[in-house]
Amino acid sequence: MSASGKAQFEGQKYINLETFRKNGTGVVTPVWFAEERGVFYVYSLANAGKIKRIRNNSRVRVMASDIRGNPKGEWVEARARILEDEDARHAHQLLDRKYGLVKRIGHLWGKLMRRQHAAIGIELV
Repeated sequence: MSASGKAQFEGQKYINLETFRKNGTGVVTPVWFAEERGVFYVYSLANAGKIKRIRNNSRVRVMASDIRGNPKGEWVEARARILEDEDARHAHQLLDRKYGLVKRIGHLWGKLMRRQHAAIGIELV
């Protein structure tokens, strides 16, 4: 991967996360992320399509984007996994730190609505 491929994520608030359907078709979603030691952390509703697709196929691609998913970089190959227990809690702590009150309110609202959340760990290939 080029240095510019990795550098594109510095200082960004959003990434496009591309997950793949069983037939190979990519589905792109702009998401919040936090990075620590080369791992990107993302959260989602547990029943979201991206979670199902990652469970089926860990191959993903990421690129820096704006809130609407408009590209701000180049695609980078990566591997994703659904995080459990302490890893998931750590991911939420990192995201809370980065996105502050807005993220915490969203997470609380989801709990009040009885929505389950999942955390994803993404490592660049």
